[in-house]
Amino acid sequence: MCLAIPMKIIKIDGDTATVKAGGLERKANIALLKNVRLGEYILVHAGFAIERVKESEAKKTLKIMHELEM
Repeated sequence: MCLAIPMKIIKIDGDTATVKAGGLERKANIALLKNVRLGEYILVHAGFAIERVKESEAKKTLKIMHELEM
């Protein structure tokens, strides 16, 4: 099973963003999305940002994932 994770953009360098969810930081390719900004939440799948998500939805999903210990 593959899962896309909502993550918050904390740094942007060209087509690469540093993203964070919980205590986890990763790099994600943001070339598939136009005009991403710091502080936005994106869905990250296999190292690529595939969609923007509302902060409220991202937080709900992250809460559920934390409760499931994912």
